[in-house]
Amino acid sequence: MTGTGTMGHARAAKTGKGGAKQSAARLAAVQALYQAELTGASVETVLAEFLVHRLNEEVDGVSLAAADRGLLDLLVRGAGKERDELDDMLAAVLDEDWPVERLETLLQILLRVGALELTRRPETPVRVVVSEYVDLAGAFFGGKEPGLVNGVLDRLARALRPEAFEAPDALLDAPPDAPPDAPPDAPPDAPPDSTMGEEPECGANSN
Repeated sequence: MTGTGTMGHARAAKTGKGGAKQSAARLAAVQALYQAELTGASVETVLAEFLVHRLNEEVDGVSLAAADRGLLDLLVRGAGKERDELDDMLAAVLDEDWPVERLETLLQILLRVGALELTRRPETPVRVVVSEYVDLAGAFFGGKEPGLVNGVLDRLARALRPEAFEAPDALLDAPPDAPPDAPPDAPPDAPPDSTMGEEPECGANSN
């Protein structure tokens, strides 16, 4: 799996051991599913190989040994078993001219895993989920793909978890491992986070 970006910048913003472990699990899950797609091996076979052999590797400065194994297991098995259902969800928010199967394999996997996490892990804030997969897209691609991932997952999140967009921004912005009384990271006059608001560069349905 090759990419033009680096994981270093994307991971530098993650704080707390829990956040770092989950970020590593998402990266490992995408790699495992990509390997399964390229080799034709079953998801179970590739997952077992990762758990035994691959988690001692380091990718662009990220130690896969730190991965949350429970999350890794959920994402890999879930994306494998629910592939058709996830693709149907994604098709509903992709432009008709850009069906899922037209996207590059790695991009398909990123979107499937992001969609799965939105549906199966309601305890993780929407903004965190979208940001994580936008970061991964930016690490692996150097073009319009991060904008596409952002737009597709944002629209999907609004359909699947509309209540999240009615909550105060502070609740949406809080990292999953932050204590309840943690002060906000940015001062009141800081520029707003535009990650979820930017329009996708291609392929996302704006209807």
